[in-house]
Amino acid sequence: MGKVNDRGNIKWSSLMLPEHIQLLKDMWKEREAKPKLLLDEQQWTEINRNLEVAVHEELPVEIKYYNGRDYLTAKGKISRVDVLNGYIQLEGQGRIALGNVIDVHVK
Repeated sequence: MGKVNDRGNIKWSSLMLPEHIQLLKDMWKEREAKPKLLLDEQQWTEINRNLEVAVHEELPVEIKYYNGRDYLTAKGKISRVDVLNGYIQLEGQGRIALGNVIDVHVK
């Protein structure tokens, strides 16, 4: 008996409306989304200490953060930490919400 070449949902996409295809893509993205880690007090203390060292010594950092679906890494020097508005600004890059920061390594 031969192997069946089933293309899954691809074979049906020509019969679907574009809205249905988009809904399927969104559903697949949600399945791939990773949950946000919850940090304990000790981890937050370590992150704050590393941020203070990086700002005062003007050292580059590597920040691991959650973007709503996955974990990303940003590297660079910190130009500003705004605790009141809750973000970190890296030189030449966008803002990272403090609440999404998972880890900070000083280079």
